[in-house]
Amino acid sequence: MPHQVRRPTPMPAFARYIGIDYSGAETPEASLKGLRVYMTEGGAVPGEVMPPPSPRWYWSRKGVAEWLVERLAEDVPTLVGIDHAFSFPLRYFEAHMLAPDWPAFLDDFQRHWPTDEPYTYVDDIRDGAKGDVEARWGNARWRRLTEERERRAKSVFHFDVPGSVAKSTHAGIPWLRFMRQRLGSRAHFWPFDGWDVPPRRSTIAEVYPSLWNRGFASDGRTPDQHDAYCIAAWLARADRDGSLATLLRPQLAPADSAVAQVEGWILGVPGEVGEARSDRRAAPKRVLH
Repeated sequence: MPHQVRRPTPMPAFARYIGIDYSGAETPEASLKGLRVYMTEGGAVPGEVMPPPSPRWYWSRKGVAEWLVERLAEDVPTLVGIDHAFSFPLRYFEAHMLAPDWPAFLDDFQRHWPTDEPYTYVDDIRDGAKGDVEARWGNARWRRLTEERERRAKSVFHFDVPGSVAKSTHAGIPWLRFMRQRLGSRAHFWPFDGWDVPPRRSTIAEVYPSLWNRGFASDGRTPDQHDAYCIAAWLARADRDGSLATLLRPQLAPADSAVAQVEGWILGVPGEVGEARSDRRAAPKRVLH
């Protein structure tokens, strides 16, 4: 039998992994039982991270964003997975005549959907009590390319249905802007800042825990806890076994790759080798790399 040469296991790109099961309920300051955070480093089993001592029992969206800014400012390359969409379908940009530029989208969205402002519910804006929903509406039929590839993922505009991420997406996007403003180049927002992550750069990516949560025993965790646990555990495992590097570069046709850098991509969803889909519009003329 010929001697088999064992390939060396690649060095992990990150030292710490954080999984966040998000929630769009209530206000930015509210203590949310459905908002859970798990973290692992050094090969340990992911453990739940509780908020700093306060009258609140659970994390708030504001608290999580501030905590992430503190963690990602440290000199520890960290991969964060958050389970809400980071952007909208290209059809949204076209309908509202917006440049295909993600940082500009973040500013525009926050102006019309200020869900990070104190005492503001997502439904306050949906009902017209705050913000300007009429100027920035979306259609539940519009889907991002990554949602077309992962059929279980729902449209970011599909509210009030089981499994919907619409409310958490509309509540979470302004906090991505908050983190980006405070972290600057210390954090890489994938894939908007590029498909390739610079060495030792902390990275924030969109995830969809339904891709992996059946592969981990629940061990008595609630569904929200289990999703956050699975995100952290899967990210760590994928980095250690070398598969993460491939997943960070999904095989997409050039036009689809350009679209995905505007719409975002769910980490772990495979690409589609070959020509761009014929039923999609041409790639956006200007994409931030």
